[in-house]
Amino acid sequence: MIKPCWKPSVEGDVNGRVDGLLWRKDLGHHAHGEFSMAVIQANGLLEDQSQLESGPLSSSESSPRGTFVGVYDGHGGTEASCFVNDNLFGNLKRYASEHQGISENVIRKAFMATEKDFLSLVKKQWLSKPQIASAGSCCLVGVIYNGLLYVANAGDSRAVLGRAERATREVTAIQLSDEHNACIESVREELQAMHPHDSEIVMLTHRVWRVKGLIQVSRSIGDAYLKRAEFNREPLLPRFRLPEPFLKPILSSEPSISVHKLRPEDQFLIFASDGLWEHLSNQEAVQIVDNYPRNGVARRLLKAALREAAKKREMRYSDLKKVDSGVRRHFHDDITVVVVFIDQHSINRSPLHTSPISIRGGGVLAPANSYRLHSS
Repeated sequence: MIKPCWKPSVEGDVNGRVDGLLWRKDLGHHAHGEFSMAVIQANGLLEDQSQLESGPLSSSESSPRGTFVGVYDGHGGTEASCFVNDNLFGNLKRYASEHQGISENVIRKAFMATEKDFLSLVKKQWLSKPQIASAGSCCLVGVIYNGLLYVANAGDSRAVLGRAERATREVTAIQLSDEHNACIESVREELQAMHPHDSEIVMLTHRVWRVKGLIQVSRSIGDAYLKRAEFNREPLLPRFRLPEPFLKPILSSEPSISVHKLRPEDQFLIFASDGLWEHLSNQEAVQIVDNYPRNGVARRLLKAALREAAKKREMRYSDLKKVDSGVRRHFHDDITVVVVFIDQHSINRSPLHTSPISIRGGGVLAPANSYRLHSS
C-alpha cells in the first residue's frame, strides 16, 4: 500500500490549512516578498507535490540566500513526486555548495542526481514493487537568486511572469518555461528526430498524442519503464510493456532551463501544474492575480479553474465541490498553484536578515514515509 506523502494539519496557518480536498497557505513571506500557495486533490491519492524554500541555498556557512519553488506533478502513483519533493532541493544545495552559488549547471546536476537516485530506488524495489517503474513526475523549478530568476522544467507544468507595462500599467503574461508534451508539434518532431527508425515513437490514441501511445509528456523524473529496458518486462503490468525492447531511453529527464534578469516591472510569478493551465490561459491567470488581494490569491486561481471545469461538464461549481477524490479525476486533475510576489527593493540585494522558510504543498516539512537520501 502507498501512503499519502502528507498528513494535513489544521492547527494554525504556519504550514497552511486544510478544507476537505483543498490545502492552502493564503499568504506567507519569502526572501524577496510574499507568496500564496494552494493545492486541490482530484486523484485517489494526491499525486501533485510542491515546496517553497527560502533562505540558504547551499550547505556552506557563507551560503547564498534566495527562494526556491518546486512543483512536481506525479503520474502513475505518488512515489516519484514524493521522492523529488524529498530530494531535489537537497541535491541543489549540495551542488550549490560545491560550485559556490546557483547556476544552470548546478540546477541541471540536481535534476540528474535526483533522477539517478530514483532509478536506483526502482532497481532496489523492482521485484517487490514493480509498479514503481511506471511512476514518474513532471518537475518545474524556479530559483530567485542574486537578481536572477532561473526556471527549469521537465514535463508540462508551467511558469508565468506577470509584468507591468510602463506605458499602460497593464500586467502582461509572459510564459517562462518550455513544455514537453506530445500534443505540441515541436515536441513530436524532436522525438521523431531522436528516434528516426521508430515509426510509432508518437501515436494518436483516443484523439491524444502520446509517446509510444502510453504517456503525453516526453520528459520527467522517473518513468523507468521508458528509460531502461530492464524495467520494461515482467513483472511490470502488461499495459506498460512494449512489444520490442528499446536500445536507448525513450523519455528524458533533461530539464529546459532559462535565466531571466528580474526587472522593476516584474510583479509576480505563477508556478502551476498543468491542471491549472488546462482551464485558464496565461493572461487570465495573470489578470486574476493582478486584480485581487494577495491574501488567498492562489486559492482564487484554483477556484477559477474549477469553475471552468464545472462549466465544461455543464454542472454547477457547488456540485463539483461535493465530488469525492478519485471520481473527481474525471472532472479535473490535481492542481497545484504557487504565486510568488517580487518585492522590487529586494531584487538586487542579498536578503541577509530574513528568517528561513520551508513549506510543502500539504503542510508537512518532513513526511514520515520520506524518501530523503541526502541531508539538506
